[in-house]
Amino acid sequence: MRVIESQKIVEAVSEKLIEINVELDPAICKSLEESLEKEESFLGKELINQLLENSRIAIQENLPICQDTGVVVAFVEVGEEVRIKGETLEKAINAGVAKGYEKGYLRKSMVSDPIFKRVNTGNNTPAIIHTELVPGDKLKIKVAAKGGGSENMSKLKMLKPADGPQGIIDFICQVVDEAGPNPCPPLVIGVGVGGTMEKAALLSKKALFMPPHEKNPDPELADFEEEILKEVNKLGVGPLGLGGRITALGVNLLTYPCHIASLPVAVNLNCHAARHGKIEL
Repeated sequence: MRVIESQKIVEAVSEKLIEINVELDPAICKSLEESLEKEESFLGKELINQLLENSRIAIQENLPICQDTGVVVAFVEVGEEVRIKGETLEKAINAGVAKGYEKGYLRKSMVSDPIFKRVNTGNNTPAIIHTELVPGDKLKIKVAAKGGGSENMSKLKMLKPADGPQGIIDFICQVVDEAGPNPCPPLVIGVGVGGTMEKAALLSKKALFMPPHEKNPDPELADFEEEILKEVNKLGVGPLGLGGRITALGVNLLTYPCHIASLPVAVNLNCHAARHGKIEL
């Protein structure tokens, strides 16, 4: 049995959240740079260059990439041979969130009561935490700072099995087209297909942790992702919604078995500032 002090979790989560809010993911930078060659709109090219310049200034000045520093989402893999000493895992992660957002001067966006009072919790907690028990003696935490603008444009629909692949493409394109400039394109699009309503939504969020150009290990799904990306980029929404060919940088899709009568599809949009980080203890 391997023992991990909860304070180590607090410190690791705190530092990682500051890092991902300031430093744009290198994979996203690479995708933006490559998209300059594909973008035909003069304004689109200018906007992509501004996004890259913004990322350079953020690192240079140690400032957040975006004023919306998001809600923290964590996917946690707990090894069966791991024991947390001190606070519980959930309390440690939330303490790390609170410390990181205070230390990094990051905007706190969480409200305690979603319906009536909507009072800010003051430290960006609680985080949204998904925990999975896995073999081994490691603790792995994937964290994201998910902005409200892109999250608000995400949707889920219970399609009919007869809608098939084309129905999935049509729904994703509809979501992106209706979102327009609101999620701050160019986007990274996470798609979850299968399972049940809540499983599809969870898959779509998990898909956002994959680099935008990472090939799906399933060749058929990899081709399907490419087809979706091509159709999305035909919409003409373009960078920041001002027109162009680069509406999305990538589409990542995860699937799960489902009921014979069901075809749940969830589309989770992310702006270009896809703030994700990995921690291993």
